[in-house]
Amino acid sequence: MTDNTPPTLPDGRPVPVLTGPERPMLEGWLDFHRATLELKCRGLDDGQVRLASAEPSPLTLLGLVQHLAEVERTWFQRVLAGLDVPPVFEERTGYGLDPERGLEEALAVWRAEITRGRELLAERDLEDTGRITDAPMTGVEVSVRWVLIHLIEEYARHNGHADILRERIDGTTGV
Repeated sequence: MTDNTPPTLPDGRPVPVLTGPERPMLEGWLDFHRATLELKCRGLDDGQVRLASAEPSPLTLLGLVQHLAEVERTWFQRVLAGLDVPPVFEERTGYGLDPERGLEEALAVWRAEITRGRELLAERDLEDTGRITDAPMTGVEVSVRWVLIHLIEEYARHNGHADILRERIDGTTGV
């Protein structure tokens, strides 16, 4: 008898499907990278996630979580659904740190954006399209497939940054 439970790595991240249709594969890779970002933040306190990577860069793990909440909102709500929604945080990139906002609040907002994105995505086929809302490509048509591939790339790139940040904070590597 085959168990239909998706496999997970020892650290809890879902293993993307290895064979089969394109959509579950794309969504699986996006979920894997989302879980990787969350794993990079696990066990850290608010002070640690505010530690910048290296001078002169102000990049922090907290800023990455906030930025990726904004990325989720932009691509699923603004681009694919055509909704006129405000930025998630004070400014459009999400990198700005509010002294009152801690990691748990930022993660909760990020998770809510993921949930909303999944809801909007469920209503669309890979060939459906939306329009980019920001310069320099304002108005350019993109497919759901393109958005999923772009988000996988965006998370993969930022997870590389997160790996460097986590190593600087406490020496943890290899996740």
